[in-house]
Amino acid sequence: MNKDSQINDAFSKLADVSESIIFYSIDLGLANTAGDSIKVPLILLWLAAASIFFTFYFGFINIRCFKHSVAVAFNRHPEPDADGQITSFQALAASLSGTVGLGNIAGVAVAITVGGPGAALWMAIMGMFSMSTKFIEVTLGVKYRHHPDPENRKKISGGPMYYLRDALSNRGVPYLGKILATLFAIACIGGAIGGGNMFQANQSFAQVLNVTGGEASWFYGKGWIFGLIMAVMVAVVIIGGIKSIASAASKIVPFMAGIYLLAGFIVITINLSALPEALTIIVTSAFSLQAGIGGFIGALLAGVQRATFSNEAGLGSSAIVHATAQTNIPAKQGIAGMMGSFVDTVIICMMTALIIVISGVYKTTDGMAGVELTSAAMGSAVSWFPYVLAFCVVLFAYSTLITWYYYGEKCLAFLFGEKRYVTLTFKLIFCSFVVIGAAAELGNVIRFSDAMILSLGIPNIIGLYILAPEIKQDLKEYLQTLKN
Repeated sequence: MNKDSQINDAFSKLADVSESIIFYSIDLGLANTAGDSIKVPLILLWLAAASIFFTFYFGFINIRCFKHSVAVAFNRHPEPDADGQITSFQALAASLSGTVGLGNIAGVAVAITVGGPGAALWMAIMGMFSMSTKFIEVTLGVKYRHHPDPENRKKISGGPMYYLRDALSNRGVPYLGKILATLFAIACIGGAIGGGNMFQANQSFAQVLNVTGGEASWFYGKGWIFGLIMAVMVAVVIIGGIKSIASAASKIVPFMAGIYLLAGFIVITINLSALPEALTIIVTSAFSLQAGIGGFIGALLAGVQRATFSNEAGLGSSAIVHATAQTNIPAKQGIAGMMGSFVDTVIICMMTALIIVISGVYKTTDGMAGVELTSAAMGSAVSWFPYVLAFCVVLFAYSTLITWYYYGEKCLAFLFGEKRYVTLTFKLIFCSFVVIGAAAELGNVIRFSDAMILSLGIPNIIGLYILAPEIKQDLKEYLQTLKN
């Protein structure tokens, strides 16, 4: 066995252990529409239950404050003299750039393949519930943010690692707070390098290779060149810190989302006569017992899983960037942050679902799943749309890369201090892994990093439950101020 095989074998064991713990599943003894046994990952129940609980606990804030969320997110209520580095819109855009990615394209296709068209409706419903989790974690991120440089109030660090440590310390359980904060920071760094970096580079290269001829493509065997180009593009942005990242995200996110939604609208317009039937299929399939109780549960779980994993509600990652928003009112930014789940899951994921269902390609997948299915759906309407999709995939991956770099950097600073050499070293390491990710076989690395990213939800949600009464009071005071 050579060195590469030895390393891969060792990492495979690590991936197996981490995956078996984080993705531990309960077998329901039922089969979905694809005939596969239905298993429920406990981490999914943990994240979904939190979203439902916080929706009821905060009095359906996702619905009653929806209009205000749009207004704040688009800077209708600015605080020019407040602490902060970026606007509310830039914070939302940067947060979205971390969540809007391959999950919105490939993940939705997987949900429909596994659970049928009805999974799309459950995805949207779960997206609405998850807005409430985004509210509490973003509010806490702003409330417990730090100013590492006393002479520069505009420089800010925040996120779950800070509110877990400080808020729980205020409640007389400092050791619990430190343990949860440290676990969060370590998992976030690992997740940033793996799922937030290598996976994005690898899958975007795979799509580019696919549309340029596969094995006949000039890029075949040259993943490192694609990775190097991507790494340089990432370096150009991350060198400037959060202001540069937020500025880039505020331009890239509307642009890439606009292109993808426009392409989707064109596909739907071409198949406009089939739209009513597609919507009917999605709604009726969501509640249908035609395939038995297993088919119903399969559709529900497939939709909930993809929504939960796509918008990252409960993982706490978005609180890291929202903590830098220019505001002195935590609950206000929390309300703005809710819009992230809505845009990610209800708008963009639903557009993908409509493209797939309206085209009918899901009926004869021929083994296709993920981005291949979405690509086939677009290609059925306009032959060259798969190239548009490839462009979107690269943009989605790029935006995810720059945001997850920031998440990793801030967690590293939390563990080792705000030191310039620490930040510079992480920049070099992160960009190096972009190249490695595009060129390497990543099976075991991705399994490990996915487990690390989802494990963020364990310490974070424990903290959210403990701190919920405090945020409920803050929300009550803020809404009362609005009335007055």
